[in-house]
Amino acid sequence: MYADYAYLIVALPVLAFLLCLFVGWHLPRGGGFLTVLATFAGLILSLGIFSEIYPDKIIHQSMPWFANFNVGILIDPLALVMLLMVTFVVTLIHTYANGYMNGDPGSARYFAEAALFTASMLGLIYADNLIQLFIFWELVGLCSYLLIGFWYRKPSAAAAAKKAFLTTRVGDVFFLAAIILLYNNLAGLNLALKPGEYLLQFPVIYAHITQIAPDQLTLIALGLLGGAVGKSGQFPLHVWLPDAMEGPTTVSAMIHAATMVTAGVYLVARMFPLFYAAPYGLTAVAAVGAFTALFAATMGLTSFDIKRVLAFSTVSQLGFMMAGLGVGAAVGTVAVGVSIFHLIGHSFFKALLFLGAGSVIHAVNTNDMREMGGVGKYMKWTMYTMLIGSLSLAGFPLFTGFFSKDEIIVIAYEYGTLINFLPYIFLVLAAVLTAIYTFRMWFSVFTGKERSDYGKHESPMVMIGPLVILAIFAFGFGYVAQNGFYSYLDSNFEHYDVDFVELGIIGGHVLEGEHGAAAEGEQGAAAEQAATAEGEAGAEEGPGEPWYIQILPIIIAIGGILTAALFYWDKVKKFDPSQVTGDKDPIRKMLLKGYYQHEIMTGWFAETVVYGTALICNMIDIKLVDGWLNWLSAWVMGFAQHVRKVQTGVVQNYVTALVLGVVVLVVVITLAIEVGLV
Repeated sequence: MYADYAYLIVALPVLAFLLCLFVGWHLPRGGGFLTVLATFAGLILSLGIFSEIYPDKIIHQSMPWFANFNVGILIDPLALVMLLMVTFVVTLIHTYANGYMNGDPGSARYFAEAALFTASMLGLIYADNLIQLFIFWELVGLCSYLLIGFWYRKPSAAAAAKKAFLTTRVGDVFFLAAIILLYNNLAGLNLALKPGEYLLQFPVIYAHITQIAPDQLTLIALGLLGGAVGKSGQFPLHVWLPDAMEGPTTVSAMIHAATMVTAGVYLVARMFPLFYAAPYGLTAVAAVGAFTALFAATMGLTSFDIKRVLAFSTVSQLGFMMAGLGVGAAVGTVAVGVSIFHLIGHSFFKALLFLGAGSVIHAVNTNDMREMGGVGKYMKWTMYTMLIGSLSLAGFPLFTGFFSKDEIIVIAYEYGTLINFLPYIFLVLAAVLTAIYTFRMWFSVFTGKERSDYGKHESPMVMIGPLVILAIFAFGFGYVAQNGFYSYLDSNFEHYDVDFVELGIIGGHVLEGEHGAAAEGEQGAAAEQAATAEGEAGAEEGPGEPWYIQILPIIIAIGGILTAALFYWDKVKKFDPSQVTGDKDPIRKMLLKGYYQHEIMTGWFAETVVYGTALICNMIDIKLVDGWLNWLSAWVMGFAQHVRKVQTGVVQNYVTALVLGVVVLVVVITLAIEVGLV
């Protein structure tokens, strides 16, 4: 029954968008209650669909569009958990926004854009083909531009919006190129599609991956990864994410927790069979993700803007998710469940932290942590809910972040034993820094003495309520849902009969071992025979990881928190940060400058290389291309000016010319006859 109304999950936020856009100015709080009702209805529908299809069914609805393309809805385990997360978290964010945006003159425009943003993300999730996903992908980018630049009269907000839009467009070009290349390869196979099947449908792609040449698969995978790098803020296209803090805090919560940045991770997870089949496809994902996790974590150590600290942590955690997918080269499809589990858990505690930061900013009217301190005395609810979010982000035992991040680190170790230990080392270091900068933020804001005169009040209940609900999930979701979540997500590609053993042979590995671990393709036929003998990937239990590898995440989390406490918690403070680093410290200066990324990418690359190249091309165009054409046209015009003088308009001249022409013709013919040419 609920499946018949699945289209309403997207249609209702679109309706809320139209109502807020055209009549929201006349409704209380800009019509924000409409967006809450629309996303809450989507949550109810998603829960209803979950009750109908769990644990072994999927929903696939499709209708023709044009040529070999269609419009469809695909709700499998991967899409369903994402639908549940997005509708749940965004409902709470919209509820919070009804208090946060109260009194803003542009509230109707805000809720209209937020509703369209939500609809775009939901449409992206349950699209059944790459073209439809790409259309919603672009709508998400457009809405992010509008929301980041919501306060467009503020120059920094307008600049941040343009930066986000243009940076993500770079990745989108790669994504579009990958779609075109994939379409050409599938079209070249001359597939005999059954009724209801269309090119670029995910089930059709999964079924014919093995027929595409490995070198083409690699190019397609790298193009898709380029799109994911842009949207999910991976190095080097991560530079837009910290600047996205210029929008309202609720926008930051939506972008950084539940919607836009998770789209890239979802894309890689959705196309996991293709990445697995592409030689070095997942290796590239693991390398990019692990480096991003560590790179962003280092910048989070020195930032003083509370929202930027959380922004850098988002980039870092997205790196964890990407690395979790990338190590699937060693552990198989279990990587999808592990990575998406961290994505879901991260959406809870990161939304909680951003909304908590918004609650603090709403009360103290500053983003600078150096001007806070002692806020916890006046904002108990905000302090304790943010403590739960911080513990979860740091990976403290029994909190959601512990279960999800711990598993990524463990499977990264397994990846290291088979392929490369570098991602594992990077993730361990990033986890240590995460615990340190997270509690540097919490101690600096809520403990110690007041460092400025700010309003001493807690936020209203319309803002506190969502914080409490998110805190419950940030604390208990991991323990309650972990095992069931993994088993449910592990079955995702079974619905499409994807043969990962065959895909692994193409990609240079086959599945065997505890998690379906990958043996290197150089082992060739012997590895294939081993996989065949096991019957199913992952059928034989391996020895497991050493005990010290299993407890290392616990040591990391507790050690990082204690380190932060020794520097920033006034009750146990033993060291002053100035004893370790100062304003003249080149490393600290480099981190504060964000590794001079702005200077390199804007000041040098954009303004010098790109602009200089444009000037040279402009000179070539004007002097060479246009110059040659201008010379040619001038010569033709000059020649025409001389020729036109023949046209005198005097009949006698024309008769004379005719007679002369006849005489010349007779002479030529006579000479030709005498010579023997005629």
